[in-house]
Amino acid sequence: MTDPIYAVRRARALELIGPGVLVIFSAPQAIRNNDVEHEYRQDSDFYYLTGFDEPESVLVLSTVYPEQYALFVRPRDPEREVWDGARAGVDGAKSEFGAKAAYPIAELAEKLPDWLENAERLFYRIGRDRAADERVLGAIDRTRPRSRRGASYPTEIIDPATVIHELRRLKEPTEIDLMQRAIDITRDAHLAAMALARPGMYEYEVEALLRSEFRRQGAERPAYGPIVGSGPNATVLHYVKNDRKMADGDLLLIDAGSEYGYYAADVTRTFPVSGRFTPPQRAIYEIVLRAQEASIAESKPEKTLDDVHQASVRVIAEGLVALGIVKGPVDAAISEERYKRYFMHKTSHYLGMDVHDVGRYFVAGKHRPLEPGVVLTVEPGIYVSAHDEDAPPEYRGIGVRIEDDVLVTPEGRRVLSDSIPKRVADVELACGS
Repeated sequence: MTDPIYAVRRARALELIGPGVLVIFSAPQAIRNNDVEHEYRQDSDFYYLTGFDEPESVLVLSTVYPEQYALFVRPRDPEREVWDGARAGVDGAKSEFGAKAAYPIAELAEKLPDWLENAERLFYRIGRDRAADERVLGAIDRTRPRSRRGASYPTEIIDPATVIHELRRLKEPTEIDLMQRAIDITRDAHLAAMALARPGMYEYEVEALLRSEFRRQGAERPAYGPIVGSGPNATVLHYVKNDRKMADGDLLLIDAGSEYGYYAADVTRTFPVSGRFTPPQRAIYEIVLRAQEASIAESKPEKTLDDVHQASVRVIAEGLVALGIVKGPVDAAISEERYKRYFMHKTSHYLGMDVHDVGRYFVAGKHRPLEPGVVLTVEPGIYVSAHDEDAPPEYRGIGVRIEDDVLVTPEGRRVLSDSIPKRVADVELACGS
């Protein structure tokens, strides 16, 4: 049997959708090339409510149908299972995953109208998968004639994000435990990279080490494609080519996190491949570190992600003006967004099952206050292009980002990734080890 936490989550969802029915399709399988498929990962909402990770599946929750919880799944198929591995099948959907009703996926068109009957509200995401849309809209169409014998049918379609994503936004203790494990695996990978990286190596060698450490410790996969950018590549925000040969004097920016139990880590560290920061590198690095510390201090209940961001903006603008990279005064550099040339992204996003996790960022058009149970990243950076002729020459080609994963608590915050070195002396020590 799967963890009973899934039953608790379904019960919460049923309370929030009533009276109504919720339908979620599994993530589709995607072709990589020819007949080779990409590695499969279940849709996060689907997994959050079921723990079921097979494709070609549909989840139905209903407050009006007696069984309340159904799974449509692939049937057992001994011939296919020889090639692709065991399936839960209809019986397993009940015995292992707690479904009160289960059907072969081929019966969706026949059975779904029964589950929609007398449910006036349908929670379903329109527009994400046109083939799925056709199946759901067809089921509504087949339910509609039943009104002539007294039954009702869905007349309102609501995005399930309004329910499921709000549940997912606040993390339960079991979720925090899984995230902490993902972060601890990520810590070991970053430490190994700091110890291994040196001039003459290629970025992809470091990437290989990260991926190996993730998998060695039981992580299913990276939470996203690792960014391993050395020298000028560290100034490219989403650099993923990872094929440059590292040189003496380079900084190496690694933005990489593992995924464990369907929960993501998201950590960035920047360090010198030669083991010691140069004075210009250290000057930039210290500004980013001060900015991050200021933003972490703002990561607490009743503050907003904009408060977190503005704390970094202030420190970075002050630092860039002091170094002569941006013209002052500081208030003008902020109000006129002069700093944005070098710090062009926001400081934070939610973190959870998705690396850019779900939940509303605004309520009634206003920044939403943080609450205990929210996990966010705090990741300011400074990126000075190697081709920026307006910047002092000694700072050109320097890119620094420092990112940690932070849990908001009733008392303030807890930095889940605090064991990964980020102070200059600690980073240099880790590089020398």
